[in-house]
Amino acid sequence: MINKHIDEPTGVETVGHEWDGIEELNNPLPRWWVLTLYASILYALGYVIVYPAIPLLNKGTEGLWGWTSRGELAADIASEAKARAATVSALATVPVEQIPANPALMQAAIAGGKAAFRVNCVQCHGAGAGGVQGLYPNLNDDDWLWGGNLKEIEYTLQHGIRQPGHDQTRTSLMPSFGKDGILDAAQIADVSGHVRSLSRLEPASAATARGGELFAANCAVCHGLDGKGLRQFGAPSLADKIWLYGGKSDQVNASISRAHAGVMPAWDTRLDPVTIKMLAVYVHSLGGGEDFADAPAPTPPAAAGSGNAQP
Repeated sequence: MINKHIDEPTGVETVGHEWDGIEELNNPLPRWWVLTLYASILYALGYVIVYPAIPLLNKGTEGLWGWTSRGELAADIASEAKARAATVSALATVPVEQIPANPALMQAAIAGGKAAFRVNCVQCHGAGAGGVQGLYPNLNDDDWLWGGNLKEIEYTLQHGIRQPGHDQTRTSLMPSFGKDGILDAAQIADVSGHVRSLSRLEPASAATARGGELFAANCAVCHGLDGKGLRQFGAPSLADKIWLYGGKSDQVNASISRAHAGVMPAWDTRLDPVTIKMLAVYVHSLGGGEDFADAPAPTPPAAAGSGNAQP
């Protein structure tokens, strides 16, 4: 049974419960608090009626105003696309090699390419495009297997490297000289010494001289006699200090013995031509991009050898 009474010191009625002689006063809630509660309830009811809020079996209620966050996003995207339409149209019609002549278009292409790079390319090349040794090339340096001008970068992005099922993909094949039994371990060590001597990582010696003869017979057909590479084969320069798979003796030995064959996706089936063009401009702007006159002149081999080596 609830026994309510008036608390003498305060003159307030109690709630009728007692705990070890302690009673609770039945003070009314502040009016402002009660009004706020009622206003919140009314607002919630109005929100449920006006906006999508109640989940049903197959979908939620649509609300009287028909508003959705997806619809708002679609409107924002459409508005942004409209604002960018002139720039996108210009990028679609101007050849990639002519974009640098238009500063405004160049700036827009770099900005768009940077955004596309963050979405599609950082997974392999990294946020700064520095790559990962042994896996993915650095796009900031001056080493280009297939060429570093805008048109060549665009082609590589479009068709990829060794993309299965793509007829226009960049393709090269270096024999695995050790695995395939073309050279024995001693010969591979000599070739490795010669290759390292091209970039002054190893002094000249009898071993590098023997390696030079083997190089001329087996590797120069693709890398050139001076080891600076032939881009028609995608053969890298061996005369600089840029090494995707490492320039230490054991690393070069491993590359000669068991060739690498990295794959890059063909983006023409995944990205639209304007996005690819912007990506080409952005990659070219990172610091290692070449002009059309900058490509090194090829040094042909004296005679075709028994393979087309491309570490």
